[in-house]
Amino acid sequence: MEFYWPASNGEWLAWISAAIAVLFGLILFFAPGLSMKLLRLAPAGGRPEAFASIRATMAGFHLGLGLSCLVFAQPFLWLALGAAWGFSLFGRLISIMSDKGGTFYNWGAVVLEFLLAAGPLLFAFGFIA
Repeated sequence: MEFYWPASNGEWLAWISAAIAVLFGLILFFAPGLSMKLLRLAPAGGRPEAFASIRATMAGFHLGLGLSCLVFAQPFLWLALGAAWGFSLFGRLISIMSDKGGTFYNWGAVVLEFLLAAGPLLFAFGFIA
């Protein structure tokens, strides 16, 4: 088994999106306190369960999906990665509209999540070769 290395522009877009998911997952996994500050979250009463939730729920999914895409590089995995980033984007847009969360931070995250969703989806659907 060889390490997958992208060969086209579309593959590079999808691969970079997966690599960023892995990077986010590693930061969430190894630095949950810093991650909570960056995400503007705070544990209630400094409870250790908050750090476990960051590592398990947030880091686990980013690492699992991102590493699966990087290792196996299959079209359905790129589709799953794009869908995951797309639903992150959708959730943030819903929050902006319903929670009055139209902050600079949220709009910056919207742009980032849109780009991270677009790369794998455009490649998976064949719009970029």
